[in-house]
Amino acid sequence: MERRSFLKKAGAGLAAGAAVGLAACGKTEQAAAPAAPPAGGTAGAPAVQTGLPEVKWRITSSFPKSLDTIFGGAETLANRLREMTDGKFDIRVFPGGEIVPGLQALDAVQQGTVEACHTCSYYYVGKDKTFGFGTSVPFGLNARQMNAWLQFGGGQALLDEFYSNYNVVSFAGGNTGVQMGGWFRNPVKSLEDVKGLKMRIAGLGGEVFARIGAIPQQIAGGDIYPSLEKGTIDAAEWVGPYDDEKLGFYKVAPNYYYPGWWEPGPAIHFFVNKAEWDKLPKIYQSAFRAAAHEANVTMMSSYDDKNPQALARLLSNGAKLHAFPDDVLKAAYKAAFEFYNEESGKNPAFAKIFAAYDKYRKTENAWFSVAEASMDRFVQTQR
Repeated sequence: MERRSFLKKAGAGLAAGAAVGLAACGKTEQAAAPAAPPAGGTAGAPAVQTGLPEVKWRITSSFPKSLDTIFGGAETLANRLREMTDGKFDIRVFPGGEIVPGLQALDAVQQGTVEACHTCSYYYVGKDKTFGFGTSVPFGLNARQMNAWLQFGGGQALLDEFYSNYNVVSFAGGNTGVQMGGWFRNPVKSLEDVKGLKMRIAGLGGEVFARIGAIPQQIAGGDIYPSLEKGTIDAAEWVGPYDDEKLGFYKVAPNYYYPGWWEPGPAIHFFVNKAEWDKLPKIYQSAFRAAAHEANVTMMSSYDDKNPQALARLLSNGAKLHAFPDDVLKAAYKAAFEFYNEESGKNPAFAKIFAAYDKYRKTENAWFSVAEASMDRFVQTQR
């Protein structure tokens, strides 16, 4: 897509929106058991009313405050919980690195260091590849399909069963939508250009890239720019235009590719320590679910609003927008499903979720191809 074409379309773009209605939680009343009358005395004092208990939690995020939209999901949860409980359920949010490093957030919840975290399930595929399904897998569900699978397609129950092995319960708490394919120092014109390419990418996306000839690199966010600038790496993926713009990758690797086929609809999760969750009053559990749902919906809406504007600015500043060549996408697709079949053959937990997930994926894609895709294709070709 040429810069001029995108800029023209961006001027008429629509911002997606969503609203979630939340019921205010009132105080409960409990009658205290009458005190036993003292010897020779009268009956005990009248019953007293008690309010909701004060609960103070900490959430460690995997994200820095500078990524305000994705970090903001945890702040949405915390702010809404305070509003719904008159400040009685108070959660303090800590950026990645303040309590534990960002990629150790789940471990901190498991061990009880903090009560909860806001992170991506697929950060932990090193423990078990099955963690990938909680966030996103290559050529998997998009954001809307992911929410449908979790809420109505049996996905949440499957994940709950898996996560129970790690002493946590989970709640969807955001989604970025399909991500971009990353920043490349040189154009990728065919599959041959991928071979030997050193790319900052981790998780299952890195697994698939390795299978088609690239050399995945795991590099912390703060080290990506200098590594691209020096040529230590040839490419790097991050999130999408709004977040990518802040890191300035276009200055040293101007070729911006799409789509991020390894992250078609990545869900961000709240993980809560199981014992701490069980301690909560039912009304607080209900409030937490509602607040997490709001965080989930509003994050996606926020990215849908911000990304078109950010992409227009990036293109104005010299970024060059490219689609991945078909032979790259086809090779990656083939490699991804070869990996899924191999992992299913040796990992029962992975096999169980993949079977259900892939069946759901096929059904959803069949439906989306009828109305959604055809409508989108027509509208996007009009001038």
